[in-house]
Amino acid sequence: MKAYCPNPQQIQRNWYLIDAEGQVLGRLVSTIAMVLRGKHKPIFTPHIDTGDFIVVINAAKVKFSGRKLSQKYRYYHTMYPGGLKKNRLDDLMRTKPTEVLRDAVQGMLPKTTLGHRMLKKLKVYAGNEHPHSAQQPQLMRITTLKTLEKI
Repeated sequence: MKAYCPNPQQIQRNWYLIDAEGQVLGRLVSTIAMVLRGKHKPIFTPHIDTGDFIVVINAAKVKFSGRKLSQKYRYYHTMYPGGLKKNRLDDLMRTKPTEVLRDAVQGMLPKTTLGHRMLKKLKVYAGNEHPHSAQQPQLMRITTLKTLEKI
């Protein structure tokens, strides 16, 4: 019995549109990472990028549970001595709401070149408009953590 291994040329990639308005960030991001990775397909192979493209709109209107907006920080280092910086989550949501969602998805993907290629298939927009109407993305509703509905 042989194991099936798909060729990268045989993989059919779909485009999905997700409206993030009113969605909780963690549940939304875990579903996005699953679709980007291709785990929702029966041909999933860990060493091949079998995922789909995702367009996320209304990233500025995502919800957070608890008091994360005032208590959660994003740390980064400037690579200079004493260069540890931190930003509060509510400041980041005011200035760069797309980066908050992109960083959360990046944390759930593999930390390899394959993970970087998967992250390039994610398109995040703070508002309602996006320039990917030519790809005809299908609207995807996230009802629960593991349940996806294609409309």
